[in-house]
Amino acid sequence: MEDYKKRCAADGDKEIVFSRAVKAGKRIYYLDVKKNRKSELYLSVTESKKIVTGEGFDAQVNYEKHKIFLYREDFDKFLDGIKQAIDYIQQNSEPLEYSKRSDKASAEETGKFSLDIDF
Repeated sequence: MEDYKKRCAADGDKEIVFSRAVKAGKRIYYLDVKKNRKSELYLSVTESKKIVTGEGFDAQVNYEKHKIFLYREDFDKFLDGIKQAIDYIQQNSEPLEYSKRSDKASAEETGKFSLDIDF
């Protein structure tokens, strides 16, 4: 709840109506559906990566964040583009070793990507 309040305060008057966190190794992806002043919904994707500098007692932890905002009128084009990019990577890369995957369930999948967002 505290994290939710911090993110709402950071975005001013934008209301988060739905949120999911996807943990992937050193990164966390936050998928937030927000409502703007006109009550229009849009998707905010935030990548947060933990950066540790120094060692021992001198270690400092920072988080590097990157955001993109996807608006409803762009969903189809974005999904088409991301699917093409993922298909290209899957066709032109060596298969991942199961031990390197962070999600054991995904190791049993066929390697196909699916993203389903409904509004």
